[in-house]
Amino acid sequence: MGLPSIDISFQTAAQATIAMGDKGYVGVIVRDTAQAGAHYLPRVGKIPAELTEDNRAYLTRTFLGYINPPKAVYLYVTDAEDTNLAKALAYFETQEVDYLVGPPDLSEDEAEAMVMWLKEVRAAHSHIKLVLPGTVADYDPVIDFDADGMTDGETVFTTAEYCSRMAGLFAGTPWTMSATYAPLPELTDITRLDKETADAAIDAGKLILIHDGRQVKIGRAVNSLTTTTLDHGAIFQKIKALEVIDRVDADFRATIEDTFIGKVANTYDNRMLLVTAGRNYFHTLETAGLLIEGSSTLDIDTEAVRDYLGEAADEMSDDELRHADTGSQVFLVGKFTIADAIEDVTIRITV
Repeated sequence: MGLPSIDISFQTAAQATIAMGDKGYVGVIVRDTAQAGAHYLPRVGKIPAELTEDNRAYLTRTFLGYINPPKAVYLYVTDAEDTNLAKALAYFETQEVDYLVGPPDLSEDEAEAMVMWLKEVRAAHSHIKLVLPGTVADYDPVIDFDADGMTDGETVFTTAEYCSRMAGLFAGTPWTMSATYAPLPELTDITRLDKETADAAIDAGKLILIHDGRQVKIGRAVNSLTTTTLDHGAIFQKIKALEVIDRVDADFRATIEDTFIGKVANTYDNRMLLVTAGRNYFHTLETAGLLIEGSSTLDIDTEAVRDYLGEAADEMSDDELRHADTGSQVFLVGKFTIADAIEDVTIRITV
């Protein structure tokens, strides 16, 4: 039944994740009277010339990226009749983009509608993240971009007009890097914040821009999450961390669905083939520097098996639980630690 393909598929997924880690896909919504509907833009030269100048500029900023440009942009052109961007969001419900932004004239009501939509699609295992202007969400897949006075020396941009730039920048950030202190060389100035105000904004889950006296750059690459728990800790506030978590989840789901579910018998040997393949996947990510070396584990979840079997499992040993008949159910448990990027440095110098 093709069991060896499970390990091959996991390794292929791991290599693809590492290879595509320096690029990503961005979804952009604009309002226009021309070119209605969906478009795939593999490069900036494919932006429809019929769009307004402002919309073309908005899309062009997306392609600026960071270390690399985005792999591609999925564009949806809608109009003023599209209440709360319902048509546009229905399209992106069937697309797997990394970051999604609304139109450059996004309203507060539309931003709130996008957050509600995002919670629904992520509950259905989407991995989309939103970049929204000044939107307090306390939700890690939402980036609350909050900056003012951005200018290239000629034009002053609003926060909403620069969301596409942020989405493209994150899509172009390699997995092994953080976008903290990523420069925006096209900007000559912003509304400058003192350190106390900047720190307070970051603590409030806002993505801000700072000017260090030489250049404009991102402050700290955080999302809007501010309420952390023991199970959902501070690491989830990092944009980089959520990207890795999303990619691991996507790789596991796709590989298991494509090469395992419905295709093999639920025996101990087959379960262990899946476990071994998953461990090899984690090891590949550790070697690539995405995960901390030696931090990842994956095995049969004997406690979950015990709960599933009920009273019949009261006298069973762990080894018996591992071999037990669990019908169509497979219970696994694992963990890993994401390799964070260097963001804080303390140096003690004695003279």
